[in-house]
Amino acid sequence: MTVESAALVAGVDSSTQSTKVVVCDAATGEVRRVASAEHPDTTEVDPARWWEALTEAGSGLLDDVSAVGVAGQQHGMVTLDAEGETVRPALLWNDTRSASAAFDLIDELGGPRAWAEAVGSVPVASFTVTKLRWFAEHEPELADRVARVVLPHDWLTWSLLGRSGDPTTDRGDASGTGYYSPADGAYREDLLATAFGGRKPELPRVLGPAEPAGHTADGVLVSAGTGDNMAGALALGLGPGDVVVSLGTSGAVFGVHDAPAADPAGVVAGFADATGRFLPLACTLNAARVLTAMATALGVDLAELDRLAMAAAPGAAGLTLLPYLDGERTPNLPEASGSLFGLRRANMTPENLARAAVEGMLCGIAAGLDALREHGTTVRRVLLIGGAAQSDSVRAVAPGIFGAKVVVPEPAQHVAIGAARQAAWALTGGAEPPRWRQEAVLTLDEPGTEEAREGERVRERHAQARDTVHGG
Repeated sequence: MTVESAALVAGVDSSTQSTKVVVCDAATGEVRRVASAEHPDTTEVDPARWWEALTEAGSGLLDDVSAVGVAGQQHGMVTLDAEGETVRPALLWNDTRSASAAFDLIDELGGPRAWAEAVGSVPVASFTVTKLRWFAEHEPELADRVARVVLPHDWLTWSLLGRSGDPTTDRGDASGTGYYSPADGAYREDLLATAFGGRKPELPRVLGPAEPAGHTADGVLVSAGTGDNMAGALALGLGPGDVVVSLGTSGAVFGVHDAPAADPAGVVAGFADATGRFLPLACTLNAARVLTAMATALGVDLAELDRLAMAAAPGAAGLTLLPYLDGERTPNLPEASGSLFGLRRANMTPENLARAAVEGMLCGIAAGLDALREHGTTVRRVLLIGGAAQSDSVRAVAPGIFGAKVVVPEPAQHVAIGAARQAAWALTGGAEPPRWRQEAVLTLDEPGTEEAREGERVRERHAQARDTVHGG
């Protein structure tokens, strides 16, 4: 089946901060319309706020589309009672109150390797399974009311369908729960019950990559939807050797692979992607927010922070920032805080502080890139996306820190575009997603010998600082 040239599809990106809606030509991927609406700035939120934001952003945009897909922030815990009403506010991926629950669950199953073999990932505070354990221990009476557990994108997809029938999900988003095995393509309901105090709530049916979830009351096809990182990969059309570094609120490093990953160290999460393949991924809690926090501390805007960082020499005259401002996930240090090393009167300048923020953020990401390499991911080039990818200083520093060719795609709502591409795929019913035109990329200069050496020195100082504070 081919898509009529006049057909339009919509993609929804329900992220931590906001809902973005992008309407695309179903045949070419050309973006026709874009809108957004803000979310509350919190780690715990009533899912109704997501629906309100989708309604606001989609007003007038969705009237003439043939299909819609939803991509959502991963891991969030949405609990429903027997009537389909939310039992408590959703706990988001960046809510770290379940950090101790993660350690308990790891011990109970027999250690990190047992978890990696079971579900491809070792639980951290971000994962849904750890939030369910926290919920069971701290709010047992509410937990007793839970009949279903779904993810943010599942809940929005179900809401688009009028909340009729059973909720659905896809293997990509399900793989971030901690109770779904990407390798086996099945839920581990035993792990769910163990985490949730013996309770066995219903879980969404897992749809195939191009399988529709249903139709809205107006007859608009709704695709399976997926997690935000999976949608980003789908938008970029990743091939062998392509690795994405996404610098948003959090930092993510991922690439597609034909085989599932299982890292007993827990650095690489062995997720599934939105096409039937796999998406090994490493994530940091602190990315672009490191730059905004340093800008606030220096009393400047982001443009001035960029100028200051560019004015400093590589290495920031010995300043090293561990940017664990909100705890950290890679490495797994949920209770950590940020630290600044190497301060002297001579180097304590705004320029060096700005440079240290950029280098510290990228060193955290580079550790995840190394972990992907160690688990079989070939790194031919790095695609740098997200808000911080537009920073001149980030672009200048990244090639040396990453030790790889770096390209920057045109700024775009990649997650929403990926959701739209999935919607177009469900509309056609083809074996592969539709071929959308590839966006232009800016290829950054590859690091010279001295730049590469300086990048290595910066990373060594970052690793030494981490080991000094937190151990090896």
